[in-house]
Amino acid sequence: MCDQLRFDYISCYGHPHLHTPHIDKLAERGVRFTNAYVQSPFCGPSRMCAYTGRYCRSHGATWNFFPLRIGEPTLGDHLRPLGVRPVIIGKTHMKPDLQGMEWLGIPKDSIIGVRLSECGFDPYERDDGLHPIGKNRHGGEAYEGYLREKGYPRDAPWDSHANSAIGNDGEVLSGWLLKYSDLPADIAEEDSETPYMTRRAMEFMKNAGDEPWLCHLSFIKPHWPYIVPAPYNSMYGPEHVIPPIRSEAEKQNDHPVFNALINTRVCKTFARDDVREKVIPAYMGLIKQVDDQMGHLFKWMEENGLMENTMIVFTSDHGDYLGDHWMGEKDMFHDQSAKVPMIIYDPSSKADNTRGMVRDELVEMIDLAPTFLEYFGGDPKPHILEGQDLSPLLYSPQEPKKWRTHAISEYDYAIREAQVILQQDQADARIYMIRDKRWKMTYAEGHRPMLFDMENDPNELIDLGNAPETAEIRAGLEAALFKWARQHHNRTTVTPERLASMAGKEPPGIIIGVWDEADYQDAFGHPFDQRDKA
Repeated sequence: MCDQLRFDYISCYGHPHLHTPHIDKLAERGVRFTNAYVQSPFCGPSRMCAYTGRYCRSHGATWNFFPLRIGEPTLGDHLRPLGVRPVIIGKTHMKPDLQGMEWLGIPKDSIIGVRLSECGFDPYERDDGLHPIGKNRHGGEAYEGYLREKGYPRDAPWDSHANSAIGNDGEVLSGWLLKYSDLPADIAEEDSETPYMTRRAMEFMKNAGDEPWLCHLSFIKPHWPYIVPAPYNSMYGPEHVIPPIRSEAEKQNDHPVFNALINTRVCKTFARDDVREKVIPAYMGLIKQVDDQMGHLFKWMEENGLMENTMIVFTSDHGDYLGDHWMGEKDMFHDQSAKVPMIIYDPSSKADNTRGMVRDELVEMIDLAPTFLEYFGGDPKPHILEGQDLSPLLYSPQEPKKWRTHAISEYDYAIREAQVILQQDQADARIYMIRDKRWKMTYAEGHRPMLFDMENDPNELIDLGNAPETAEIRAGLEAALFKWARQHHNRTTVTPERLASMAGKEPPGIIIGVWDEADYQDAFGHPFDQRDKA
């Protein structure tokens, strides 16, 4: 899983200048999905959905570092009973529910406490990649220790070396400042984050033994700070920057939430062409480095016989606007933000019929958890996992008879600048996306919807949310969203089989609404006996 990697910044997804042959090769050996949507366009909530197989409204961790509550089942909880070891190498963006752990008397440093703090994974190396000087850190001690051992002299080397450049007079130029994005990071390429984490993944696999495992190699890049070491900083220039997907008409849109967003600082910054010409070449360099590391990883796996028995999924937690639609970051649901690359290679012979296939079915990030469960031979858990097992799409070229008709994503902007601009009640600062194969609607609480015709307007430039001729379309999507909201999202402790065995039956020894002995005989099929209640 990359962080903040757009679906269209890979060559097999159509980028004209950024060539990613190793990722493309994986797609040739597997299945490439063209309509894969995350369940929230921000790191933390999107990842919590991936790790639980559940929507935001189900697990409740709707923003970065909102704790995932104690008792919310994760991939680790589903896979460990099958004898599978789930490990994290890199980023989770997880914040533990420390209050819940305290209530239950679970020490943070106990095995259970550590797993609750790591989204159910065993931390081989946890590193969320944000270690600015003097700020809170989220893992990363091992990586920074590695940099110190390699001789990088300045304090907080993640910030001052891996994500900073050096000026002509030897001054440190922070990669947090976008004007320095075209400069090389002050670190040897092999010591930067992506190669380091790739090596750590290979170390884990080398020493894992014969037990089954799931390795979540979670890259920190191409997420900001947008700065990359040489030679990747100079591989691309302004001439490789694709013109922004946006229109002047979008600025005249009367939708309050969209207008608030494009008037936030980050969006106004990325709407500038000079910013895009500095940042996007660095963003491309970071992705090129990821692809090169995928090449090293896949070659190593081939040499060690792991490509023969290892499913590989390549994806991202969300995208990046990069100035499209006059926006930066990822605060809305245009495809630049909510759609991600998803490539799945299954080594089994069952997948031979779909190798190299490109599929346009609507898939969701929460589909990975039930897919992994099935891959390792686990029984389905539809009362917990809200995603759909992707195996039918991996094993047969035909579209399954019963597949989802809509994809859903959610966003909680209660602590964002847009909420302050709008003075929106924090309880109502939420928006939803629902799309079918043709239409995408964004429903903002308290405001009109936005609507895009993905067939005739794939760039999402014409908002039809106010158009009289689309009233029926909007009503249908609103009804589908309401139906989704009414589903059982939290009945996770009773299986469907258990419910079926209980249906229409009172608990043993309980007799309710029976008038007399004859009525009892009719209801239960045998004469009443006081001993039946004992």
